[in-house]
Amino acid sequence: MIIIVASTNRKTSKTRQVALYYQHLLAEAGAESQVLDLADLPNDFIVSALYENAGKNSVFNGLRGVLELADKYVFIVPEYNGSFPGVLKAFLDGLSYPSKLTNKQAALVGLSDGIQGGALALSHLTDIFSYLGLNVLAQRVKIPLMKKNFQEGKVTDVFINQLLHEQVTLLAKA
Repeated sequence: MIIIVASTNRKTSKTRQVALYYQHLLAEAGAESQVLDLADLPNDFIVSALYENAGKNSVFNGLRGVLELADKYVFIVPEYNGSFPGVLKAFLDGLSYPSKLTNKQAALVGLSDGIQGGALALSHLTDIFSYLGLNVLAQRVKIPLMKKNFQEGKVTDVFINQLLHEQVTLLAKA
């Protein structure tokens, strides 16, 4: 099972829509997947589920359990202020230690309204995943200019679609 993480808690973000599109691509490749949307996290999880309150928030525990049981991941990552969303970092901080992500596979997809497609966000996140022992596929797909390149639930750019299909194939084989 591949877990697709919609890496923001903004309920109106396009991140979930891209995650659903990616899930469709995985299904076409014959891979089973599930979307884990960080918008489903409790609003207070930083104080109710982390550190001295670890294990006390059942909703957080359930989402953490879904993530930690999977062998492969796709992180759909919008760029916020030149990096990835803080809610993703807080969620990662709440995972078990030592990391249950070690020696597992992940694909990264960056999103932005600008021309870089979340390149800085993916770079920062890759550093953290390396520390956790998560193996990130070398092909990180970036979707820039989201208003132009993602419409009606689909990536409209032919080249970006080609990159996504290549990444799906790599992840499904990994």
